[in-house]
Amino acid sequence: QVQLVQSGPGAVKVEDTLTVTCAVSGVSITDNSYVWAWIRQLLGKGLEWVGDIYPYRGDIAYTPSLQSQATLSVDTTKNQLFSLQLHLLTAADTAAYYCNHCDYYAFEYWGQGTMVTVSSATPAAPSLYPLLPSCGTSSSQDSVAMGCLAKDFLPDSLTFSWKDSKNASSRSFPEVLKSNGLYTTSSMLAITASNRQSNPYHCDVTHDGTKNTVSKKFPLECKNRGRGRMGQQG
Repeated sequence: QVQLVQSGPGAVKVEDTLTVTCAVSGVSITDNSYVWAWIRQLLGKGLEWVGDIYPYRGDIAYTPSLQSQATLSVDTTKNQLFSLQLHLLTAADTAAYYCNHCDYYAFEYWGQGTMVTVSSATPAAPSLYPLLPSCGTSSSQDSVAMGCLAKDFLPDSLTFSWKDSKNASSRSFPEVLKSNGLYTTSSMLAITASNRQSNPYHCDVTHDGTKNTVSKKFPLECKNRGRGRMGQQG
């Protein structure tokens, strides 16, 4: 089975060089019928072909707009890697980058994608804020929601986890890029009112870009701000 596994940074500074690699397994990278391509999807736009490489003959082609900025290469050793370098980056190069296996003009196999944010900002771990349910008049078995707000982080890849949340359902929301070049997102946990008042809950966030794990403990008391509303505590 053919597999393409990508690796690369989540954040790169403006004017630096991006390098993303794609490890190939299940097929020879130098097979005479295979072309290996890179495609990207800019924010809010469709897919854009970056370039492709045909190792069997050594042919390389680039999209005209990136001809002077992109460099494709291949490593035919046992690691079987092909790579994309993009030089002199600007914020406009922020995109999801995908490697592809192309056989007779059909993109048969794709890498998992690498989301790359190009910014002049320095990578930053998130700050966490609990979003607390109001006290209301809920019975002990009514469902209440707690939220965990993660603010001002870069790059955008992070993972939420909730401690002491057995038999509870959680939902995470997409990251939003703010005007300061940093991201914000949140996660929501649905629990019963009785569990809310008897168990301490922790929201943990693992941030891939800085390799940090940030934790926030939720106080047991609820917020008297009217039923059906949630109050933010810093």
